[in-house]
Amino acid sequence: MPNTVVAAVSTLGAAQSRHFPLGICAAPKGQSDQGANVAVYAPAHRHVVLCFQAPGDSWRALLLPDKTDGVHHGFVEGLPVGSRYGFYTNLAASRQELLLIDPEAVQLLLDPYGRYIDEITRADGSVGYLSVRMDSGFDWGTVTRPNTPWRETVFYEAHVRGQTMLHPEIPEEIRGSYAGMAHPVMIAHLLELGVTAVELLPVHFHLDEPHLQGTGMSNYWGYNTLGFFAPHAQYASAAAREAGSAAVQAELKGMVKLLHMAGIEVILDVVYNHTAEGGPGGPSLSWRGLAEEQYYRMRDGQYYDTTGCGNTLNFGNPQVMKMALDSLRYWVEEFHIDGFRFDLAVSLARNGKHEFDNQHPFLLAAAADGVLGTTKLISEPWDVGYGGWQTGNFPTGWADWNDTFRDTLRDIWLTDRATMFSGYHHNGLAKLGDALGGSSQLFAASGRSSMSSVNFVTAHDGFTMADLTAYNNKHNLDNQEENRDGNSNNRSWNHGVEGITNDEKILAQRARTGRNLMATMLLALGVPMLTAGDELGRSQGGNNNVYCQDNEIAWVDLVHG
Repeated sequence: MPNTVVAAVSTLGAAQSRHFPLGICAAPKGQSDQGANVAVYAPAHRHVVLCFQAPGDSWRALLLPDKTDGVHHGFVEGLPVGSRYGFYTNLAASRQELLLIDPEAVQLLLDPYGRYIDEITRADGSVGYLSVRMDSGFDWGTVTRPNTPWRETVFYEAHVRGQTMLHPEIPEEIRGSYAGMAHPVMIAHLLELGVTAVELLPVHFHLDEPHLQGTGMSNYWGYNTLGFFAPHAQYASAAAREAGSAAVQAELKGMVKLLHMAGIEVILDVVYNHTAEGGPGGPSLSWRGLAEEQYYRMRDGQYYDTTGCGNTLNFGNPQVMKMALDSLRYWVEEFHIDGFRFDLAVSLARNGKHEFDNQHPFLLAAAADGVLGTTKLISEPWDVGYGGWQTGNFPTGWADWNDTFRDTLRDIWLTDRATMFSGYHHNGLAKLGDALGGSSQLFAASGRSSMSSVNFVTAHDGFTMADLTAYNNKHNLDNQEENRDGNSNNRSWNHGVEGITNDEKILAQRARTGRNLMATMLLALGVPMLTAGDELGRSQGGNNNVYCQDNEIAWVDLVHG
């Protein structure tokens, strides 16, 4: 057991502490620069212990003395930047028993507002996680956000790691990293394409799902968040990770700065609909241990899941909504992020009856916020719950991924043509006019124009453009789920041969169909989104669900196509 120093409550300076803002914030001017205000939401608990370790020091355990509106708080001396920390609580334990905690023997509860997560390996070989107090300083110079108008925007959906892992002109030591994403070679490629914004798959700290353990695979896409304020450290270069948390944070900010210098906006794909704690019986890493019934959506005492991931964050609770808004503002103010694409956004707008409400306070607050209202807010307008398809129904201030546009173009250029060449009646071209017009009727009821339509044919989830023209069926055996995973309704057409072929006629037909799809998307009203690698005909071998393939199947090869 480590030498943990237990402090008396009176040393905390309770009268100086505040229940806001949540997390760790610097002491007011005139007080110690080594002290900090600590506040954590845990309404059902009588007592919460803060365990922390300043750099080079022993662990300390302190009982937070005050509780206001469900928030435990206290002013803590000796908690400088770089300190690792976490919370501990137990409804069955007394105050004295709580303070006997061994911080190195248990998983402390992470701060939901923690700015960095340190992954540790314990003496028994198990992996643990600790929050780290961070400084926000960075020299942005005179570089500002590009603020590209919607009508001039072209999105490029990419993965920080996969975008540069195979690029021979990017130094090996920064391939697959934030630094690699901002390398001059990569920026030149984006500018040559005419891209104005990169939409990055999640860079919030995330975990692998338990079912991937022992498979040799990992959660490559990153839609399993453990920290809404913390960057994913593994996307930093090895040198930055070795230098520590400040260097990781600086590398990510440096990436944004360099992209902004080139006039390219940075959009983050964010996952506020669920957390990495999973369903009932999953690990208590943060929210579950602090305020399970407040953070997660419940019905009749059971989890009510509209995400398919085991849990759903409860945006009917003001503290949950506040956490998401605070997180978004943090990424805009501290990292200069230009916008967000919200994964399964319908789950963020379900009311107390679990029904979608397009006037939900979260949607309106984000669009009206003085900071967030200046960014691009993009919904993935569906989830897996009842009434989960809501494309066109989000309020003003929001844009939607337009899956109706996607399906229409696939029908016209793929399935309808396949039907026609087989000698059967097809649906005609009536829907093409609506697609070219940016699905204006779909968005009219919400008071929005075609500029609220993010037009796409492919995305990270599904076939690539090349595979749409080469496969009638998904081929996901590499995912070790017996081809059960992934969407089976792809509206694709293999042009007569499934997969790889040397038939030059079929190859030419496939290439022309791909160009038709791409050209139609770029010519239509609305805002186009390309998927990384489609510009070069990238194939995933028919795998339409590469969420677990951190390898050549999913990586982009911008040199060899």
